Amino acid sequence: MRWEGREQSTNVVDRRGGPRGPKAMGGGAIVLVLVLLAMKFLNVSPEVQNVVQNAGEAMVNSRVDGAREDGGGVDDQYREFIGVILKDTENVWNARFREELGTLYEEPRLEMFQEYTQSRCGEASSEMGPFYCPADEQIYIDPTFFEELAKRHKAGGDFAAAYVIAHEVAHHVQNLLGDNRVVHAARASGDTAEANQMSVRLELQADFLAGVWAHHLERQYKVLEEGDVEEAIQAAFRIGDDTLQREATGRVRPEHFTHGTSAQRAHWFREG
Repeated sequence: MRWEGREQSTNVVDRRGGPRGPKAMGGGAIVLVLVLLAMKFLNVSPEVQNVVQNAGEAMVNSRVDGAREDGGGVDDQYREFIGVILKDTENVWNARFREELGTLYEEPRLEMFQEYTQSRCGEASSEMGPFYCPADEQIYIDPTFFEELAKRHKAGGDFAAAYVIAHEVAHHVQNLLGDNRVVHAARASGDTAEANQMSVRLELQADFLAGVWAHHLERQYKVLEEGDVEEAIQAAFRIGDDTLQREATGRVRPEHFTHGTSAQRAHWFREG
């Protein structure tokens, strides 16, 4: 993929190099809970409790937003690469929303972190892999995941990494379109089996949308090189639920699938 020296997104926040650790953001929330419990014990009026709770939540959220700006970042190829790929997704989805839906595409932010981070969806570590948080409409990536993708999952290459980013951006597209509400409704109903099935469908749709992005990217900008699409398909195949389960335990348990089988993931990316 020809990505070096191309325009980068302004929606990337690089927090690498800043304070790390799961306890970096948890203190404010803990103090707020303790204060509210004490107020209930002392029979403080509900009106006062609500005022304190709202002020406390605003303080905690402010600390989360502030933490995202911490860290000097690392001026490396990951930073440029992620900036270029995110810009590519912005170009494609801005055009698709405008031409096909007649509406504006709300661009997500992407945070690059190292080891630990804090989102509106909670604390997260690198072990979770890249993820999208609908609560703050932001994507979170520790770039070392791309090394794991190449070494552990044998799915290296720049377009394999681009597919991962495009998949997370696809979750943002789903969020804007309201597609994830069905999954939330299934989870709220308490039907675990149905919720898992809906979750798998949502993930496969994200693979399809990543394929849609790849198609329009090449049609508009001609930046793909021979073997790039195969890299993305290999990445989708290597991180299918059945492959990951088989490698981890030697068994495949479909009832525990969350993203779909290797064949399904590769198929839906190709369909896009």
